[in-house]
Amino acid sequence: MTQQPLVGVVMGSDSDWPVMAHAVERLDAFGVAHETRVVSAHRTPDLMYRYAEEAAARGLRAIIAGAGGAAHLPGMLAAMTTIPVLGVPVPSRYLKGQDSLLSIVQMPKGVPVATFAIGEAGAANAGLFAVAMLATGDASLAERLAEFRASQRERVAAMTLPPTSV
Repeated sequence: MTQQPLVGVVMGSDSDWPVMAHAVERLDAFGVAHETRVVSAHRTPDLMYRYAEEAAARGLRAIIAGAGGAAHLPGMLAAMTTIPVLGVPVPSRYLKGQDSLLSIVQMPKGVPVATFAIGEAGAANAGLFAVAMLATGDASLAERLAEFRASQRERVAAMTLPPTSV
């Protein structure tokens, strides 16, 4: 039996998948049920509208939306649902994601989108942020998140640098 998805991971095009896969990897690592879809704000606005409108009723607790270029997807989803939307700017061909970042982060007052770093790190952190949000109501997930953070501290503490020849 498959679990009911708690997080939707959507992107404007399948070309965004190499970036957005990093969010999915984080959700998978914590066992958080999720779904992935291509939902374009510009090419499939009716699909985007239905996705946002039906998300809460389907049990989604957060939407991670990746978009490049004009990057309207996260903001448009946020305008149509009260579920938290986590925006991931996907690097674009010409402006390297700067355009995407500004499009997502500059939402008007009253329609928030949590915005993350451009690219893979932003997608991974959006996945971790979704885990943290869900962990506030799930003791087992909170424990796994605390263990993950502890393992990060331990990994850094164990790092050594090569000797310098100064």
